[in-house]
Amino acid sequence: MAMLLSLFPLGQPAIPSEETIESLFKDLTLGVAIHAALALLITYGLLLAIRSFANAISEKVPRRFRLQIKQSVPFWRGLLLTFALSYLLGLLLNLTGSNLFALTGTIAVALGFAFKDYVSAIMAGVVSLFEGPFRMGDRIQIGDHYGEVVDYGFRTLRLRTPDDNTVAIPHSVIWSDPISNANSGQLEAQVVTHFYFSHEADISQAVNILYQAAYSSRYTQLKLPVVVVVSEDPWATHLKLKSYPIDARDEFVYQTDLVLRIKQACARHRLPYPRGPILEEE
Repeated sequence: MAMLLSLFPLGQPAIPSEETIESLFKDLTLGVAIHAALALLITYGLLLAIRSFANAISEKVPRRFRLQIKQSVPFWRGLLLTFALSYLLGLLLNLTGSNLFALTGTIAVALGFAFKDYVSAIMAGVVSLFEGPFRMGDRIQIGDHYGEVVDYGFRTLRLRTPDDNTVAIPHSVIWSDPISNANSGQLEAQVVTHFYFSHEADISQAVNILYQAAYSSRYTQLKLPVVVVVSEDPWATHLKLKSYPIDARDEFVYQTDLVLRIKQACARHRLPYPRGPILEEE
């Protein structure tokens, strides 16, 4: 306790003395500089290799193993960064007990003022690894952005949207924004297809058409339930078809296939569509 009070006196900022700073760092020789540079280069190369190798392998293995491989990437990258940081700290600093207190106090003050948002994003990334609101390969909605999690970095995650754009989002959004996860680590994600029919339509026949379209589609995961929900709107009867594609990546191809099948069947059976909601005249 006495040592702590001497390092961080009450009412004063936790700034170490000049002697403490000098004793904190080792002498920077050419050999130390070369070892540090090599460690950084090797770490950077391994980080790229892990991501490239995982992406390449995950696309070639059977579909059911793809997400497991991608979900392991953040763990291996975090483990590599931990080893690299430990090596560099041991290489450049004298990590004695008093120096560690001085170092952590200095870092806390500096980061608290200068890099608050950056540190918040990093800490949120670490927290999300343990809480698991999303993982690599999940299809999530954050704010206005929806897509597949294709990269999990130190500060940001990257989503690939249905338009094939890549959106970088800081991890700190988990502190404030709700996150909707469509598949939560599973290969399948529910797809909801909406249809509206006139009140005069034979709804029993319409429901049967929706079921047949889902069960006959080559994209449908038949091991999971197919459900049709019927509700009434003032201007139409609303049918929701809830079903699962075999692969969540086929979400929009699957929905297109369902719509085409349902439209063709409805045309054959002449099921009337609504004209749209009736607007009151002013």
